[in-house]
Amino acid sequence: MDRPTPTDIEHEVRSIDMIVSKGDAEGNITYTNPIFMKISGYSQGELLDQPHSILRHPDMPKVIFKHLWSSIKEGNDVNAYVKNLCKDGGYYWILAQVRVAKNPDGSFRNYVSTRKNITAGAKEIIKNLYAKLLEVEKADGVEASEKVLIDFLTENGQSIETFNTFMLSLNK
Repeated sequence: MDRPTPTDIEHEVRSIDMIVSKGDAEGNITYTNPIFMKISGYSQGELLDQPHSILRHPDMPKVIFKHLWSSIKEGNDVNAYVKNLCKDGGYYWILAQVRVAKNPDGSFRNYVSTRKNITAGAKEIIKNLYAKLLEVEKADGVEASEKVLIDFLTENGQSIETFNTFMLSLNK
């Protein structure tokens, strides 16, 4: 599937909107709800069995997904802000809450991601942080970007271990 060219058109995610998807261990989409399709502009047929990364906006720093996927692989839930790319090139910001679902025997079944709108205050903080992370990544790589993320958390009295709680607290 061809990736759209990003535009400066922001698609609104309203406070009543709840975007839901499920994915397999490789990150492929196995379920989408109607609001996901409406906001992203993709049909269910275009989304199913595709990697979630088809929605990845180029403004997203890789270090955020590194943290997200390492946490999921460890069986931990994640809260992270994401700027997604729509089919028409527009974008939308969301707070993603990714939960690991397990089978009765404790093995991985899938992950479920619920996404909701974010506040203007959270968006401003995250936009600035992500721009800095992306700049460092382009110049010095993901490891250097990870250090900037950890420094940001430390400056805010947090750590990578409290990342999820801190992300939620920004959305007030």
